[in-house]
Amino acid sequence: MQFFSGFSLQNEEYLFEEYINKSDYTVCGFSYGAIKALRYTKQQLDLGHRVDKLQLLSPAFFQTKSSKFKKLQLMGYKKDKINYMKSFLSLCFKPYGKKIVQNYETEYSELEELLNYEWNLEDFKTIIDKGLHVEVYLG
Repeated sequence: MQFFSGFSLQNEEYLFEEYINKSDYTVCGFSYGAIKALRYTKQQLDLGHRVDKLQLLSPAFFQTKSSKFKKLQLMGYKKDKINYMKSFLSLCFKPYGKKIVQNYETEYSELEELLNYEWNLEDFKTIIDKGLHVEVYLG
């Protein structure tokens, strides 16, 4: 199983143990990691490698947010990266009391990609036509 972590996170797959299929032919990603998982899956299939299942756990979806919202997020990150990320995680996980390992080695370009990524139905059609099973968990 290949797992892709969310923005500024490390090793958070334990949060989703009851949902993740641990097969060698599963690709899984959480939040920003869902974007990476989709890209990786498309690449693997194009190379002729076997992938049976793609699991997207709470995929990041900002394409309906205003450009002003995105600009403010990027400005906040540039101004104080550490506090921005602490606030980001607090909003995501604080109510659940889960211990999260945060990676402070993130890049501005990753946040920019996260905020500006647009999900494309054609990408899903392409991989489903190749026989891949896709599971999307929203939350």
